[in-house]
Amino acid sequence: MAIVTNALFYKYKEKILSLSLPVAEEDLLDDRFLLERDLEKQLEIYYTPFDYLNENAKVVIVGITPGLHQMKKAYSAVLECRNSGLNNEELLHEVKRKASFEGSMRKNLVKMLDELGLHAPLGIYSTSELFGTASHLVYNTSLLPHAVFFRGRNFNGSRPDILKTDFLRKYALDNFARDIARLDSPLIIPLGGNVSRVMQYLVDHHSLDGSRIIRGFQHPSGGNGHRHRRFRENKEPMANQIDKYFITVALS
Repeated sequence: MAIVTNALFYKYKEKILSLSLPVAEEDLLDDRFLLERDLEKQLEIYYTPFDYLNENAKVVIVGITPGLHQMKKAYSAVLECRNSGLNNEELLHEVKRKASFEGSMRKNLVKMLDELGLHAPLGIYSTSELFGTASHLVYNTSLLPHAVFFRGRNFNGSRPDILKTDFLRKYALDNFARDIARLDSPLIIPLGGNVSRVMQYLVDHHSLDGSRIIRGFQHPSGGNGHRHRRFRENKEPMANQIDKYFITVALS
């Protein structure tokens, strides 16, 4: 089953449809789409139409937050599909397929996942299919489901600390943990150390099963200069974790 997780899309759909293609960044970072602002922390959160939740997902890929590029792609996808006749669930599924981790990050992510052999137990040729014909196998999401900006720039998860900032913590611990609990024990791939740290917090507080989490996966952003070395160092243990997970699933 796939569902729209909350009513925010119903609230913002007509506002998004009032925009024109190509979508301008200044139209997105507008108070019409502002969810919350913390002036003291210099944080802003803008609605991003990533409401689709795939309850049948075999794999969950978890980023930090959509950046401005992904936000723009998501809004553009809604506009591109406005005359398609899709219902809201189908529309938001298409948004996820087109915009999740879109750009060079997706290319890097696919390369890393293919090197770990994730495609084989999923029965697909490449994990690139998770963003196309095999999207029914994956739930792409973020700890912070809507675009977060710190001092006007994409939030990278490091500063301020998610777990020590109430403004951000509630999204990661309430919304994310709630959504994951609706899935049937999928494999979880956290993208980078900041996401992994929050995953571990949820494990320590009995909100998540740690045996399903891949440890040591690097964030695929081109800005992560250490990702190649650290990926090589962790490659064999991560591949073994994936094999163990799917063997366990097959035997259960």
